[in-house]
Formats: sequence, C-alpha cells, structure tokens
Amino acid sequence: MNSSNLVRLTKISLLCTAVALSGCSWLQSIEIDPTRDWTANQLYSEARAAVSEGTWEVARDYYTKLEARYPFGSYAQQAQIDLAYVNYKDDDAAGAILQLDRFLRAYPNHPNSDYALYLKALATLNERDGWLAELTTQDLADRDAQAARDAFDIFKELVARFPESRYAPEARRRMHELVNAQADHQLATARFYYDRKAYIAAINRAKVVISDFQTTAARDDALVLIADCYHELGMYDLEKDTRRIIELNKIKPKAEEDDSWLPSLW
Repeated sequence: MNSSNLVRLTKISLLCTAVALSGCSWLQSIEIDPTRDWTANQLYSEARAAVSEGTWEVARDYYTKLEARYPFGSYAQQAQIDLAYVNYKDDDAAGAILQLDRFLRAYPNHPNSDYALYLKALATLNERDGWLAELTTQDLADRDAQAARDAFDIFKELVARFPESRYAPEARRRMHELVNAQADHQLATARFYYDRKAYIAAINRAKVVISDFQTTAARDDALVLIADCYHELGMYDLEKDTRRIIELNKIKPKAEEDDSWLPSLW
C-alpha cells in the first residue's frame, strides 16, 4: 500500500471515529421523559400535588402533558380548569381567562361551570389584596373600571345560572363590593371637582352616583354634595329642593335587601 492510500485510510478511520463519538454524545444528551408511561390518573395526581406545593411550572407541565396525551375524558376536562387556576396563581390572568373561555365554550354544562365562572371573574379583576380599596382612588384607570364592570357581569351570570352554587353567596358579596367601590369612586371624582370649584362638573358626576348607584350609601352623600354645589353657585332654590330630598330620604324606610337590584346596575 502506497503512502497516499495509507493517509487516505487514516483520514477515513479518524472521521468514522469522530462520527461514532458524536453519535454517542448525542444519544447521551437525550433525556428520557420519566412520565412517558404515566396514566392520566398519575399525571393528574402529580399535577395536583404540585399545585398544593405552589410549584406552578411543574403543575403546568403535568397538566399540559395530560391534555396532550389524554384529550378525552374527565381528567382532561378538569385539567383545563386546574390549568386556568395555575395561570391565575402564577400571575397570568390573561392566560387564565383564555383557558376558562375555551373550557366554557367546550363544556357549557359541565358540573364545575360555576367554579369556572367564579375563577374567570377573579382573573378579570386580576384581584390582589387591596384592589377594591384602590378602585375608589381618584386616579382609577379606565381599564380597571371596565374590568370591574366585566367581573360584575360574570358574577351576575354565575348567580343567575347557578343560584344554589356554593360560589353564589360569595359572588353576590363581591358584586355588592364592586358596586359600592364604583359608587365611591364616582363620588370621589365629584368631590375632586368640588374642591377645585368646578361645581357644574361636580354636580354632573354626583348625579351619576344617584342615577346608577341608587342602592349605595354614596347616594345620600352625592345629594349633599349637589346641594353644596348649588349653594356655591347661588342657586338657592335648587339647593333647598335638594336638601328637602335629603331629609325625606332620612325618614324613608329601607327596602329589604335582595337580588332585585342586580339587573338594573351597569
């Protein structure tokens, strides 16, 4: 064998060795999914355990695999709701809402539809501690006010469709909170105008409280503010009429609280 052939064979041998070694390295780099043979029950149980521990990424991974491998059946259906909860707890409110909308479209009569609506309302509010208190501040963003209205509508749907649901009492309570917070915000805005001597603007905003939030405590405060505005404007007859209404409201018996006010708000 001449020297040129020997060199050629050596190069080929080295190339084959390199390819073989790289192949072994590639095979070693492949991670075998330990869940590949898990049943739907195993995936769901481990996902629930991850939720209990607050390891949202792990829970999300298990729920996603469950939906992909076992798309039909009760586990997959419940996984959609649970995945929405994971997204909500992991500060992904938008992802939670998308997941819940998908679930409610696919399974409108699911036994847990009431919970799906409840969770959707919470995600719509993107609720955090003190959110309702922040809602009453002067610098309330329009998007937050709209979120409050949207959440109110979702709670209202829950109460209307599932009046005996375990979530219905809490939904009613939150609806009252939202209405009161919105009324307080409108009143705070009216006072903001009053303090700046923009009395007409203050009257107009206070009238929103009276017309849209008649069942709230803010209504009477709005009437007082309107009377004060009329006084500052020198419109004493209107001031007198308004204060007469205030006195009448003080002696008027309050109706028993029920859900009759729900359809008329917003």
